Amino acid sequence: MTEVAGTPKSAPDELSLAAEFGTPDRADWERLVAGVLAKSGALPEGFSGPPQSLLATRTYDGIDIQPLYTAEDAAPPAGFPGLPPFVRGRKPEGNVITGWDVRSRHGHADPAAVNKAVLADLENGVNSVWLRLGADALPLEGLADALNEVYLDLAPVVLDAGEDYEAAAEALLAVHSERGVPAGEVGGNIGADPIGLHAQTGRAHEVGPAAALAARIAGQYPRLRTIAVDALPYHEAGGSDAQELGASIATGVAYLRALTESGLDVETAASQLEFRYAATVDQFLTIAKLRAARRLWARVLEVSGAPGVGMSQHAVTSPAMLTQRDPWVNILRTTIAAFSAGVGGADAVTVLPFDGAIGLPDNFSLRLARNTQTILLEESKLAGVIDPAGGSFYVENLTDELARAAWREFTAIEKAGGIVAELSSGALAARLAETWDARSRRIATRQDPITGVSEFPLLDEKPVERPPLPSGVDGGGLPRVRYAQAYERLRDRSDAHLAEHGSRPKVFLATLGPLSAHTARATFASNLFQAGGIEPVNPGVTDGLDGLVRAFRDSGTTVACLCGSDATYAEQAAGAAKALREAGATEVLLAGKPADHDGVTGYVHTGCDALAVLTATLDKLGVS
Repeated sequence: MTEVAGTPKSAPDELSLAAEFGTPDRADWERLVAGVLAKSGALPEGFSGPPQSLLATRTYDGIDIQPLYTAEDAAPPAGFPGLPPFVRGRKPEGNVITGWDVRSRHGHADPAAVNKAVLADLENGVNSVWLRLGADALPLEGLADALNEVYLDLAPVVLDAGEDYEAAAEALLAVHSERGVPAGEVGGNIGADPIGLHAQTGRAHEVGPAAALAARIAGQYPRLRTIAVDALPYHEAGGSDAQELGASIATGVAYLRALTESGLDVETAASQLEFRYAATVDQFLTIAKLRAARRLWARVLEVSGAPGVGMSQHAVTSPAMLTQRDPWVNILRTTIAAFSAGVGGADAVTVLPFDGAIGLPDNFSLRLARNTQTILLEESKLAGVIDPAGGSFYVENLTDELARAAWREFTAIEKAGGIVAELSSGALAARLAETWDARSRRIATRQDPITGVSEFPLLDEKPVERPPLPSGVDGGGLPRVRYAQAYERLRDRSDAHLAEHGSRPKVFLATLGPLSAHTARATFASNLFQAGGIEPVNPGVTDGLDGLVRAFRDSGTTVACLCGSDATYAEQAAGAAKALREAGATEVLLAGKPADHDGVTGYVHTGCDALAVLTATLDKLGVS
């Protein structure tokens, strides 16, 4: 071997990176954290607890998420992929060989339009289709036309026909028969979910007919599932992850009882179920939720006598997180949600189009939805690793904590008589409403920010228009909420005012002192007011108090907000507020923490109830 000049003659046996640094421990980290908190003023005087407790965040299920997880944070063993408790996935190979099932959703009333969209999906990476049937969606008699030229032995069909699931099953099986598809090759899911209908409509639906249908189908069509355990109604009612999981497991148990009473053994009965969960922008909670769901169902089947059957999961990007305003941000939200579903081990994933909260999606949004998954699978190779989150101290602990919280919810439902009894009594709805109230408070105070809506809104954005969505299942059951809805109602008020008066409601930003003194708080106030559709008028640096008053009179509004530093407020706030009131201001707000400033009528600051401030401001401005 020829030796190259200037190279070492021998290399070390082992490359040890960063060997010159000492090994830090938790005590070192805690000491550094305490120092940072003390400098920032976030460490209370006399505080003696662990400093990381001040940085912990609490979920809606009461789970405290710590800022640091290490090997000291032990979690129960997660087992192996493809084996009970299936935390690490239902299949030993995960999704490595084929990827997860990319499933697209369609519900247009025109069979030809559905057929065109379905064929485009299947030609461009989609594996299965999810069809919504009904009077306001795809008509039952149009099912065959919608599936024209679809290779049904290769592309399973999942139905959502509401109460008409028996007729839908007959129609779908007739199409398979006409196309010559062997019974053993028929896949997909009939989508019968009478308990989910109860949750949506408020009316009890008998489980027996669905169980009888499953018993008939199971013997002839071994690959076709009959029952969908849809947890989306609980998610869309504003519920927490544990509430969604607990209700779904209770629903699964109710179906398991009915199916075995119809003559199926436990293993066959379990194979008739597919569970549907929401995937949200909170990637770690989504990953943990899917892993915890498999663990919970594995425990149910273990005590029921079928320990070897894993949960089949269908993850859907959350409808509740979609926004109508600045809907392009939904593309990012659904991408994160789809990523989380894939990492969490979902068997099938549906990415809802970014304009799904506005109306029927167009071809562009459908293409983006399917390509989101294609990029994750083909370009990012996300399915190339079995359980990529496995072994993470954080994820394993979060999975365990969430599973325990969900099990408590499940057992509470069972002790109350089961999921049907809880829905009939309204007890479950009351718990979901409590969670939605807590979530609403955090949204109102922008502790749960919504980009493009409650934070960094685009006031002059051109609204995206789409044909109206189908009305869906009759109301009367659990409410369907979207996290952005309260802010968007304020924006609707602003739009109506703009259409009637030719201008938006305005707030004058009374900037005090030099640019460096007022920029930060003027930017904060501007962002906040635009979230309510209120246009901020920023005069910049003015020529003293007289210049400020002139700029206010020229702004054409009667509401002002003082913006400056604390030192500037101490010197100028009272005088500026008095001058503005004398110039016609009906409200003088101040951007900063509440203090004693004469003439100031309200305060806007981090953590304030932004929705209350914006609503009151629109009221003061006479915006109906």
